[in-house]
Amino acid sequence: MSWLFLTLAIILEVAATLSLRMAVASRRVWYVAVAVGYILAFTFLSAALSTGMPLGVAYGMWTALGVVLTALLGRVLFKEPFTPVMWLGVGLIMGGVLLVELGAGY
Repeated sequence: MSWLFLTLAIILEVAATLSLRMAVASRRVWYVAVAVGYILAFTFLSAALSTGMPLGVAYGMWTALGVVLTALLGRVLFKEPFTPVMWLGVGLIMGGVLLVELGAGY
């Protein structure tokens, strides 16, 4: 159950961050989505922790996947740059998350 909660937290955090980007054009509507998304993201992150997921694993996955998904979706949705150096960064993030996972033994 903790992985489901964490997955929902990641999806909602990414959605809230993308909504923040959309708020540049239409503030009122998108700021509501930002606030609701972040509140729900923290709620589900807390739920993942309350079911026994270690903090290092939960927060590491939440932030790392949030960064990667936001960068990739920023490229797709907003035509933002995604350079080879950024690809390297994504690879390093994924490697770091894998090491945290393996180290936690969870």
